[in-house]
Amino acid sequence: MSEQIERMGRGSGFIAALDQSGGSTPKALQLYGIDATAYSSDDEMFDTVHAMRTRIVTDARFTGTHVLGAILFQNTLDREVLGQPTSQYLWREKQIVPFLKVDYGMHDVADGVQLMKPIPDLDERLVRAKTLDVFGTKMRSVIKEANGPGIAKVVTQQFDYGRNILAHGLVPIIEPEVDINAADKRDCEDLLRDSLREQLAKLDGELPVIFKLTLPETDNFYQEFTNHPKVLRVVALSGGYSREESNEKLANNQQVIASFSRALTEGLHAEQSADDFSAMLGSTVESIAAASAT
Repeated sequence: MSEQIERMGRGSGFIAALDQSGGSTPKALQLYGIDATAYSSDDEMFDTVHAMRTRIVTDARFTGTHVLGAILFQNTLDREVLGQPTSQYLWREKQIVPFLKVDYGMHDVADGVQLMKPIPDLDERLVRAKTLDVFGTKMRSVIKEANGPGIAKVVTQQFDYGRNILAHGLVPIIEPEVDINAADKRDCEDLLRDSLREQLAKLDGELPVIFKLTLPETDNFYQEFTNHPKVLRVVALSGGYSREESNEKLANNQQVIASFSRALTEGLHAEQSADDFSAMLGSTVESIAAASAT
């Protein structure tokens, strides 16, 4: 754990989000060049996306040099890469710190936000994840509008789950995403920062948390958290911005690193040759790592 803490806290690079779940997997595969006619069941779909992820993580250009961590879906954690559990392959072979997506999606919008659905088996999953070299977790909520009580509920729920995760000796990624299409995005961010600050002040214990936040309207808006003793790292999600725009915005936010999903796999295609795939992936991870190094 101490080695992973050191790597995540001081290492250079970014966190790769490879955690598309059941609902988002078809779109991820379609962007990769595989449409729904290529599989006839959920099992086949997950086999197909695991093959895509395996191709990414085993590529010679996908290493700890540029990639600090990787977020995995439960189905991916339960599978192997080259004969090892995926998380252990990442850590032991690539020195990439593994995280587990633990949420089960979100409720419909209420009070301008989407809260997470219950996670009834969280304790059981955390115990198993810990045995597989998993360092931390990730859970996502979404803020759609500048509703103060709604945003407070999102942040409170994130920290309530986060305290349980910390009690298991894992580091939670707190992810209250602000929708990039929110008409009052700047106001959402004002309210969110206040709520995060308030919850951090109540946080006890030795282990820190990680914040995963939408790239803000004002550069360095979350700067105070990058130097906070209870925050190991502040990472940015692309949230629907293109890779070029994401990298540009990220570079303007000092000490914030990327945790990109769609922007990471943009340009990768199932029919690419091994050389073309590796070249595209290498160019992508290098550009994201460079934007994260500011």
